[in-house]
Amino acid sequence: MVRNDSSICLFIGQDCPAKDAALDTIKKDLLSRRTAEFNLDVVFGKETSLKELQEKLLFLPVQSSKRIVVVKDAQALKQEAKEFVLAYSRKPSGQVVLVLDFRSSEGQDVFIRQVAGARVVRFQEEKPQTVFDLSRQIEAGKVAASLTILNSLLKKGEKPELILGGLRVRLERQFNDIRQLKKISRLLLECDQGIKTGVMRPSFALEKLIVSLCSFKNFPG
Repeated sequence: MVRNDSSICLFIGQDCPAKDAALDTIKKDLLSRRTAEFNLDVVFGKETSLKELQEKLLFLPVQSSKRIVVVKDAQALKQEAKEFVLAYSRKPSGQVVLVLDFRSSEGQDVFIRQVAGARVVRFQEEKPQTVFDLSRQIEAGKVAASLTILNSLLKKGEKPELILGGLRVRLERQFNDIRQLKKISRLLLECDQGIKTGVMRPSFALEKLIVSLCSFKNFPG
């Protein structure tokens, strides 16, 4: 639950319907229907400048005792905006409720801990996917799921070479049969050469490898 006296609330997690419901509760408690549109601002971290954020927090409520400022994707705030939020949190306005909405706490722990006096509301968070998860889907022969995890890893900034290295360690441990091991090693080597020589885009080389591995029917157990 979010208490009405919270000047700053941190929403953390990926459960958007639950977040929307929590925000609706805050709005119903603090804003009247008649003036709600004048007293609610929703901005996005990546698009919000320091000046815009400062202005939103300085605006006075219109015919209301409170106004609400919501920052979606707060993890994407620029560093200068984060520093301002930290300073603001030490002496927040009594007329404004600031809601900082994070998709995940991953990589934001220091910033989150330093926001003074914040009410933290945690929602369901997806477990970050790893190369281990990718290899398990490959071993199960699930092409679509494997490619989805690969795309997620690449979007997070994982280097293709490290993804390939992780797969090599995991997959080569699965085989005692030298003939099967040679087949797997050849596929891994082809992918490695494709990445290093620039013959293929790294993402395409990994996708090709994954499709080949998923069609491999002789994974142990």
